[in-house]
Amino acid sequence: MIGKVTIHTDGGARGNPGPAGIGAVLDFDGQQKTFKEYIGETTNNQAEYKAVILGLEKAKELGAEEVDVFLDSELVQQQLNQKYKVKNIDLQPLFIQAWNLGMNFKKVKYIHVGRNDNKLADKLVNEALDEAGK
Repeated sequence: MIGKVTIHTDGGARGNPGPAGIGAVLDFDGQQKTFKEYIGETTNNQAEYKAVILGLEKAKELGAEEVDVFLDSELVQQQLNQKYKVKNIDLQPLFIQAWNLGMNFKKVKYIHVGRNDNKLADKLVNEALDEAGK
């Protein structure tokens, strides 16, 4: 078991919709693990959700008890904090998946950060897209 994991996530599409990638950076116990993935054609917001889901899945695999998720999508952060409703039908299943994953932890925080505070996750998104030739 790991106490707390800090997660930085980012998702992006080249074009909206367009080829998309996701990235997640997990910091725990003085270690850092990075994950990136090309996810095909999707929107920016769908990619942002899929990045959060990836980060939460990896934290669950590590046995984390608490997670702080830092993301630069204010929309996704506000929806996961239940400040905004999820009106977009394509985002609703992703919200439910992220919400259900969050139930695996004693405590989950979703924190909005500026792009400058999310550089490594953003770099992973671009690497995933470049490696896929997109």
